[in-house]
Amino acid sequence: MALTIQKRHLVLLAVNILSLAAFGIIFLARQNYEFVIYVAVIIVFLGLIAGTFRRVPYSDASLFGLTVWAILHMAGGAVYINQTRLYEIILVDLSAKYPIFRYDQLVHIWGFGAATLTMFSMLQPLLIKELNRFAALSIVVVMAGLGAGALNEIVEALVSAVVAESGVGGYVNTALDLIANLIGAILAMLYIRLRYFTCGSRR
Repeated sequence: MALTIQKRHLVLLAVNILSLAAFGIIFLARQNYEFVIYVAVIIVFLGLIAGTFRRVPYSDASLFGLTVWAILHMAGGAVYINQTRLYEIILVDLSAKYPIFRYDQLVHIWGFGAATLTMFSMLQPLLIKELNRFAALSIVVVMAGLGAGALNEIVEALVSAVVAESGVGGYVNTALDLIANLIGAILAMLYIRLRYFTCGSRR
């Protein structure tokens, strides 16, 4: 089902463009090339969504979620609190052994929840017969969301190889990111369950 561009879509597009421009200027001024690369990656994906908008039934929730994710991600690299980058801030101290619960993990939960909603939007036209089989659909969509998370980790690995002083982190950070991605994907499927199966809606 083709989508018609509405005012709310143009507002989201404007928010994305303005935030990307503002954060891009900040990162260039600070010579933060790690996040300059991330801004470029976001621009590529924004272009992909814009280019496929009339062919893919993106939900409002997925578009809003991706927009907020982009802003949270860029703020994580731009904002400092008491000389500590926002991405490193512990929001709730849940473990003496592992750095949880950090702003970083919050962004991953939100971001890959949004990515999972987007995957559902993309796969929905191909899975019409599966919409009444929630368990099977959940596996497909959650794994698609986790695939997007794996791609994100690959991008981070490439950035760490290109930018000597990146803040990507090591194995433990990657493992915690993947766990956060899974939590986000499961939460997204719970939303899909309530939105599409309980209410019987298709949008």
